[in-house]
Amino acid sequence: MVNTHNMPPLTVAPRHNSLFVSLLLVLALWSLSLPAHAGVSIGIDTLRADGFAAVRGKRIGLVTNQTSTDASGQKDRVILHQAPGVHLAVLFTPEHGLDGTETAGAYVASRRDPITGLPAYSLFGSTRKPTPDMLRGLDALVFDLQDVGCRSYTYLSTMARCMEACGEQNVEFIVLDRPNPLGGERVEGPGIESQWVSFVGQFPVPYVHGLTAGELAKMTNANHWMAAQCKLTVIPMRGWSRGMTWADTGLRWIRSSPNIPRGDSPLYYVATGIVGNLAGLDLGIGTDVPFERVAAGYLNADSFTAFLRAQDLPGVHFAAYRGSQGAGSSLHADGHAPGNLTAVNVYLASALYRAGGARLFAKAHADPDQLLYKIYGSRSLETQIEGGTPPERIVAGWSAGVERFRRERQPYLLY
Repeated sequence: MVNTHNMPPLTVAPRHNSLFVSLLLVLALWSLSLPAHAGVSIGIDTLRADGFAAVRGKRIGLVTNQTSTDASGQKDRVILHQAPGVHLAVLFTPEHGLDGTETAGAYVASRRDPITGLPAYSLFGSTRKPTPDMLRGLDALVFDLQDVGCRSYTYLSTMARCMEACGEQNVEFIVLDRPNPLGGERVEGPGIESQWVSFVGQFPVPYVHGLTAGELAKMTNANHWMAAQCKLTVIPMRGWSRGMTWADTGLRWIRSSPNIPRGDSPLYYVATGIVGNLAGLDLGIGTDVPFERVAAGYLNADSFTAFLRAQDLPGVHFAAYRGSQGAGSSLHADGHAPGNLTAVNVYLASALYRAGGARLFAKAHADPDQLLYKIYGSRSLETQIEGGTPPERIVAGWSAGVERFRRERQPYLLY
């Protein structure tokens, strides 16, 4: 401890007092603007800090897109291409392509990466799974894509298909782990019936699972959710904890797909993405606020918003919205609030049906891919809404599955 008894008092010349106070104020405001949990290192940072030990001396492939960067924004494929003792031979790309600009569901062609000159095989084109020829000669396949924490987002479906292919071809699979932007504690939503398992619902988990990519990979491998199991290595993060949403990490968000532009966009994707498969709705897709409103030509903004506010959904606030495509409500979601974000879809569907959307499910009936049922995990949302089941009862029906999953996932948690 410093003895201050004999120290002269700190004095500042009067003419400099205002400047000194101003400087202190600026420093204080700057410190308040810093992220609460700055210093999260993601998997690629850990790999580099460990001298690339997990891939040194190996010929590797990389599943990558524009989100695959270190904490400073440098691209993985550049880092690994230049890493001493590492032979990066080929790239693989998911839905939306290498640059993340392709439209949702659109065919993505294979190409050559202009940065590294390496071939970039599409896993959202003629195949969703690496072929034996694509994997030939590889010692390991490295996966690093930023997920959004929701079952219907396809990047982790790509991961699962890659794990299966690697298991079949005796190629090691390495996950460079990343934060779940919804945090690791939010688990909610319906499960999925086996008949509806697909690329937009690959895993038998709740709609929001609260796992990182590495944790879900471990659970997938251990539970034999794919036809073949692989030799799996997870390179963990450092400094991330389950209570962190994206805003807490201090990391810069890179648009993960055309309609997920910000770190809080996954909140809205979860809250309205299911009803986005219903007929005649404007969700703000293609604008700078995708998934942040629900509007239709037959809605009254005031009464629709009043109904939603009356449901008392913690952490979700509604405001009347009027636009050229119709009226309805805009949303504001708090990622740390305990409210069930997936439940918002159910309350919205109930309100839309009651407001006169007699053909609300017409789009689902006409869709040959049956996306609504694959995304929700069953046909029950339609049958319950049309049958008059109150939304709170539909949501309560998820509870047993969610609690069972919380127990089942426990052995695979890394953080």
